[in-house]
Amino acid sequence: MTESNGSEPKDEGPAVAPQGTAAAVPDAAAAIPGAAAMPDWEKRFRAPRVGLPRWAKDAPDRALFVSNVTGTFEVYAWDRATGAQRQATDRPNGTTGGVLTPDGEWIWWFADKDGDEFGVWMRQPFHGGPDEPAVPGLDPSYPAGLALGRDGTVVVGRSTDEGGSTVHVARPGAGPVEVYRHAESAGVGGMSYDGTLIAIEHTEHGDAMHSAVRIVRPDGSTVAELDDTRGGTEELGLAVMGFAPVPGDSRLLVGHQRRGRWEPMLWDAATGEETALAVDLPGDLDAGWYPDGSALLVEHSHQARSELWRYDLADASMTRLDTPVGTVSGALPRPDGSVEFLWSSAAEPSVVRSTSGQVVLDPQALPGGVGRAPRSVPVRDVWVDGPGGKVHALIQVPEGTGPFPAVFDVHGGPTWHDSDAFAAGPAAWVDHGYAVVRINYRGSTGYGRAWTDALKHRVGLIELEDIAAVRDWTVSAGIADPGRLVLAGGSWGGYLTLLGLGTQPEAWALGLAGVPVADYVTAYHDEMEALKALDRTLLGGTPEEVPERYAASSPLTYVEAVRAPVYISAGMNDPRCPIRQIENYVERLERRGHPLEVYRYDAGHGSLVVEERIKQLRLEIAFAERHLGRPAPGRPAPDPDRPEPAPQ
Repeated sequence: MTESNGSEPKDEGPAVAPQGTAAAVPDAAAAIPGAAAMPDWEKRFRAPRVGLPRWAKDAPDRALFVSNVTGTFEVYAWDRATGAQRQATDRPNGTTGGVLTPDGEWIWWFADKDGDEFGVWMRQPFHGGPDEPAVPGLDPSYPAGLALGRDGTVVVGRSTDEGGSTVHVARPGAGPVEVYRHAESAGVGGMSYDGTLIAIEHTEHGDAMHSAVRIVRPDGSTVAELDDTRGGTEELGLAVMGFAPVPGDSRLLVGHQRRGRWEPMLWDAATGEETALAVDLPGDLDAGWYPDGSALLVEHSHQARSELWRYDLADASMTRLDTPVGTVSGALPRPDGSVEFLWSSAAEPSVVRSTSGQVVLDPQALPGGVGRAPRSVPVRDVWVDGPGGKVHALIQVPEGTGPFPAVFDVHGGPTWHDSDAFAAGPAAWVDHGYAVVRINYRGSTGYGRAWTDALKHRVGLIELEDIAAVRDWTVSAGIADPGRLVLAGGSWGGYLTLLGLGTQPEAWALGLAGVPVADYVTAYHDEMEALKALDRTLLGGTPEEVPERYAASSPLTYVEAVRAPVYISAGMNDPRCPIRQIENYVERLERRGHPLEVYRYDAGHGSLVVEERIKQLRLEIAFAERHLGRPAPGRPAPDPDRPEPAPQ
């Protein structure tokens, strides 16, 4: 329900421990020359990581996962029956999107150019072989959903800057046929078990933050429509969570917001019958089917933590699954009823676990890296009175007595939230003697619909009010040094950084903005079409229709007021925060002779290359130390075998 947030030579890759076993932890010093002397913050980036394995629906022993074990995030194929694993993709700027056909015979992955997110779907055999275009006849586009049928039918969602959103269906032995088109954003939500029904999430009503759902047949004819927006007069959205995994079952699991938060319900696309589900949990949630269709797996997110529940459809009972306190970043039920989930906390690195008690994949134990990632310090929760209600923030502090220089690390999205999850970036700042403050401002998920939907018309300014409230509290509490406050973030967080430096110039000593919106009007005209639709929703129209709102929310409007030194990093191929609008802002600062450093790199909206990420953070830390001085070193890395005490 939320937004949503470089290469080595191709080879067979390292062995991955099969389910129920753990690979031996390699000696860090032996893994990479010089690793013993490598600072802990770099080890956290270089230590192997994996995503949640996702398996073929009808061949659960065939799975895909993403890993950075070669130094670049790529897709790996895993035969769980034998334990064999191989690297499936190998591209200079990495790959993260991989999907298996239901029978597990083919791997699909999206091929863009240097991170620009514009490309085509490719495929290769599961056990290896040449890549080939997956849907010949489709021109490059931005991806907007994909559904793969058991009979070989393929449903591809696409968007382009000129043609809006389209959905194409390709039958075995036939070319793709367009079955849907609209100027507003839309995407493929899923396909029924038997391939006779296709779910499309669309925003034809013009509100890009709240989707409606249409069910169509493979020929494009409409079967049913579910629309909670009431023609745009009510801000209620829907989200497709998946068709029932049972032959002949036309029920669709749908997320709705009718009671002020995300909840699941069943909607029978054939009869129109709606079945409310007794899932009464605060915050936000996602849900999916157990493989036999008897129950739902509910992933519940609230106040920066998450947990898992099983909802049995027969008696509407809910059972909480045993997961540690922290963040579940994805979960899937296996055919045997167990659930595998990717878990971490701010102190503990991520690992793929099972409710059966086994470690499925321990990325820190994979050979080929620097060994197990060093732990970091836990977060402290604080609640601060803000102009729109209580604001939740997560704070990590280094060893010693404050006040500390403080990095206010602002999350992107904006419909996202910071959580009690392991993150190498914040941990690095703590290692260097900084307190790190992360704020779930209005617009963040996990606190109910009203909090998420609060961003309208005064975009950016609303979030900065919440950030200011937390900033003032950390200073008054003796945590943050008022003369050494750093505003930082990437994407929407980078946008808020530049906007905050201009609208709150007295408050900040330094700004670090990654892939930001800097000139809102130019960004609107250059960005991908789906983001234009989001901007029209947030600001109430185009720059030509509501110029005063774009001006009020654009960092470029306030560039002359900026006092703090500014560091900006930008991807040359970024379709979300395009380079031209950043250069406009940079030119204005340079014209003033303002303290500024700009780092441009050959990728898109961020990088999938580990060494590139390390380089960018190293440049940011060096920039901060040049302008603020070097703080006292932070806390040494805790012993992974010794429990870490909770903060006082």
